[in-house]
Amino acid sequence: MLSFCKPVSSKKRYIPFREINTEFMFTLFEKASRVNKEEWASITNHETTFLEIDFLKVLESIENTNLLSRYVVVYQNQIPCGVIYFQIVDFKAEVFGSILADKVETIKSAKVHLFEKYIDVHKNGTILRLFTCGNNLVSGDYGFKFSNTLSQECQLELVLKITEVIAKEEKLSRTISAILIKDFEQPLQPNDLIKKEKYIQFFVEPNLVVDLPENITGIEEYIHLFSKKYRNRAKSIFKKGSAITQQLLNLSDIERLEEDIYTLYDNIYQRAKFKLIKLPKHYFSDVKKLYPEHFVMKGFFLEGKLVAFNSCFTLHNNVLEAHYIGLDYRLNTQYELYQNILYCMISIAIEHKKQKVNLGRTAAEIKTTVGAKPQDLTCYLKPQNTLSKIIQKPFVNFLKPGEWVARNPFKEE
Repeated sequence: MLSFCKPVSSKKRYIPFREINTEFMFTLFEKASRVNKEEWASITNHETTFLEIDFLKVLESIENTNLLSRYVVVYQNQIPCGVIYFQIVDFKAEVFGSILADKVETIKSAKVHLFEKYIDVHKNGTILRLFTCGNNLVSGDYGFKFSNTLSQECQLELVLKITEVIAKEEKLSRTISAILIKDFEQPLQPNDLIKKEKYIQFFVEPNLVVDLPENITGIEEYIHLFSKKYRNRAKSIFKKGSAITQQLLNLSDIERLEEDIYTLYDNIYQRAKFKLIKLPKHYFSDVKKLYPEHFVMKGFFLEGKLVAFNSCFTLHNNVLEAHYIGLDYRLNTQYELYQNILYCMISIAIEHKKQKVNLGRTAAEIKTTVGAKPQDLTCYLKPQNTLSKIIQKPFVNFLKPGEWVARNPFKEE
């Protein structure tokens, strides 16, 4: 077992090379600009957009938000061996009012009823401060990465203990209500370490991933792999969307259409199950400036007016990472905007010779009709105070996936 340093006062927590033991040490950074990019990249190997320092800088620059970031570089014998990314997010009381509304009848607890009254009085106040190892804005395990020379057990022990130390240090200046470590396709091992640290394990909505066969040259070939029922369904979707013109958006287009893009994005945001952080208007242009070739946005126009858009990253490996979308729901059914957005994502991936399309969470059943398959995601939660213990069960139940039916559009083998 590793021995770990104790939490320190806020003045000392950013001192470089804090010693864990004779072998390991770490440095904590409050700002991405202070992180040594070469050290960070030596571990991430530029394998994923969402753990890139430059991308994390964009998130950090979002103003008027309840999001804070922390960055850790871990050293083994003074050589970088791992990186860890944390987010601190505040949740307003009114968010939990809606969660408890559906659960309070089945949770016969005086504490819960007192909590409801507390929410009514403090609707606009912060009631839960979540300390997350990972990125709350995207699906996937983008919280840490280590050198393959370290065993899985050593990696997990380092993550759990460093998370504990930094979370306690955050408590010195602000209350941390709960610790969340997210989103893993395979449960973290060894499980005994998780249990020892008193985390509860739960599942959230699955990630939806399309596996593209080799040598596919276009969306027509992809659709040809479907059964007759789903080929006809796809053709109907394309026909309904035939009045829509699709256009790649360059930086000047994105800046010119900023108001329309934001309105369409807001349509999606307002319908979100759990409203976390609202992006600023300049977010899409900022990301396009950062990744001019590898951040792809397509606009969907009806009679010259933007009615939908999608965005994705083509930067790393063989995976296309779907990002934010927007659409006019009033036109969605008539023109099958959402379904055409999904097929457009697949088409972009084929064009860029990707092998997978990561479509993210939400709308799981619809995404399976275009060939996506669900990947279960495991999270770990550790309450830190009385209020978070009260809300723990309904909060976890709220995040768990609802019932849905997976579809298989492909021909039977």
